[in-house]
Amino acid sequence: MSSDAYFYPQKMGRIILLGMEEVIGKSGVDAILQLAALDDLVQNYPPSKMERTFPFASVSKMLAALEQAYGPRGGRGVALRTGRASFKYGLKEYGSMLGLTEMAFRLLPLPTKLHTGAKAFAELFNKHTDQQVRVEETESCIFWHIERCPLCWGRQTDGASCHLAVGLLQEALYWVSGGKVFQVEETACIAQGGEVCTISIDKTPLA
Repeated sequence: MSSDAYFYPQKMGRIILLGMEEVIGKSGVDAILQLAALDDLVQNYPPSKMERTFPFASVSKMLAALEQAYGPRGGRGVALRTGRASFKYGLKEYGSMLGLTEMAFRLLPLPTKLHTGAKAFAELFNKHTDQQVRVEETESCIFWHIERCPLCWGRQTDGASCHLAVGLLQEALYWVSGGKVFQVEETACIAQGGEVCTISIDKTPLA
C-alpha cells in the first residue's frame, strides 16, 4: 500500500510535535520540519482532533530528519526523549479513555498493572490509529510487536530506529509503576529487515 495510505489521528501528530518541542525547543522543531520537507507543519501543528489525517510518512520523515540533524546517536537520544515527553501529553488526551488514571487501576499489584496497561495501550493504537500492535507475554517479558509501524515507515536503516516508541514505553512503565525503571529495548525493526518492530520489556524493574 502506498505511503500515504496509513495515518495517525491529528492529535497524535500534535502530541509527538509537542514532545519534540519540549526536548529541542520551537526553533529546533521548525528546523527538523524544514529538513523533513514538512514545511506546512512549521508553526502550524495539527489540531487536537481524532481525524486520521497525519500520514505515517510524515512521522517517519521527522524521525529520519532528527538523525540527519543530530547524527545517528544524537538523533536516537532526541527521539527517546521525545517519546518520554510525549507520554505526558498522551496521558492528558487519552488517559481516561485507557482507564489508567482510575484509582482502581492505581491500586492493582504491579504485574497486573503491567499486563492490563500493555493491553489497554495496544488497544488504543489498534482502535484509534492505523498502527497495528500485538502484545505477547512470557513469564519474564512483555513483547510489544508493532506490525504496521509509522516510526520507520518506508525507511531502511542499519540499526533499530523506533526510539520514540522505546521512550514512550519507558515513560509509560515509569508512570504505571510509580517511579520504577525498566529495561526496554527494540530487538527487531522492519527498517532493518525485520518482519515486525519488536520492543522487549523486562517485567522486573531495574530500580
